[in-house]
Parts: sequence; C-alpha cells; structure tokens
Amino acid sequence: MPRNTLTRNQIVRTAVELLDEEGMEGLNMRSLGKRLDSAATAVYWHVKNKDDLVLLAGDLVWHEIELPEPDAADWRCAAVSLAVDLNAMFERHPWLVQAFGSHLFYGRGKARYDDHCIALYEQAGFAPADADQVAAAVFTYVLGNALGTAAMGSLNRRLRRDGHDPQEFIGATMTKAAEVAQEFPRLRARLTQPAATDYAAAPAQTLERGLRALLAGLQAQLLTPGRCTNGRE
Repeated sequence: MPRNTLTRNQIVRTAVELLDEEGMEGLNMRSLGKRLDSAATAVYWHVKNKDDLVLLAGDLVWHEIELPEPDAADWRCAAVSLAVDLNAMFERHPWLVQAFGSHLFYGRGKARYDDHCIALYEQAGFAPADADQVAAAVFTYVLGNALGTAAMGSLNRRLRRDGHDPQEFIGATMTKAAEVAQEFPRLRARLTQPAATDYAAAPAQTLERGLRALLAGLQAQLLTPGRCTNGRE
C-alpha cells in the first residue's frame, strides 16, 4: 500500500490488532508494514517511532471504556462499573498492562477517563485532592488485578517461541506447585476439597468483591471527620 493511501488512524488500529495478538515483543515496523501491505518506511511518514506508536495505540483503546453518569446517591455502583469496564479493557489489550512499565501514557482517551473518574468522586463528596487519591487507588487496584492476565499471555507467547506447548508446560508446573502446597495445611485443605479449582486460580468475583471493600473503606474515610495519616490523627 503506497504511503499516501495510509492514514494514522489505520496504522494505529492495525498496531492495536498486532499488539493484541503478539504483545509488546511482537510489535515492530516490519511486521506492521506487512499487515498494512506497505513498506515499513511508509509508516514513519505518520508516526515517529515504535514508542510513539505504542502511545497512540494505548490512548485509542482508552476510548473503549464506558463512562457511567456520576451519581452522588449511588457513586459506589458507578465506580465499580467504571473499574470493571477498565479491567475488561485491560483484558482485551493485555499489552497495555505490560507497557505501563516502560511508557508514560497520555492523550485524549486517557484524559477523558481520568476527568470522568475525578468528577465521579467529587460528586460523591470528596475534596479535589482526595478525589485524585481515590481515583489513583482504584486504578492501581485494577491494574494489579489485570497483571495476572497480561503475564500469562506473555508467558504463553514466550513458551510458543521456545517450542513448548504452553498448556502442557503450565499444567506440569501447576502439578509441581500443588505438590509443594501439600506441605501447608490451608492450601492442602483447599486442594482436597471436592470443588477444588486450579491451584493458581482466583476465586470468582474477586475483582468486584475487592472493589466494593476498597470503596466501602474510602466512603468510611469520607464520613469520618478525623483521618489517620502516618499513624497520627
């Protein structure tokens, strides 16, 4: 495809597709150019470099998040909905979780999300500085929750590149982990229960339960006149 028929939007959307399939380690201008049926050099007419492309791709996917209307009467439900949708976006694009370790993301998509979060918490009654901290706490919690999915995807790709069967390799590792767990009473009890799940699996509804607990604690802080900071009121 000649460079004058390419658009930045087309390049960025194709980069998202490539990142979804191959992760950060699979993104390069040659692979992207092949998907676009264009020379890799043509891409540079629209983006500066790979880092610039990752930032553009990252900001694009932030637009996928639904933004519930702020509601002071039920702000916690709105906050849970917003956080769950953020987590779903991370699960669709696990490379974005990886990229947080090497990129500082900004842009209209992320700004739209950040502004809405602050509005939601301010509507709930938090002062602006406190709303910033609440938004950061919830975001960090969701990012941490999404890390497992991103890490597993990266591990699967690495195992395939090294010639391993990911399912077989991970299954064998989990069997060894279960053997180690037998030495510890609470882990052993859970592994021997009739409805025992995979050793590394998180219980159902872990994200939502943790979010509700976090938000309940933040609401209690909002309603409490005195707050403890570094061990002092």
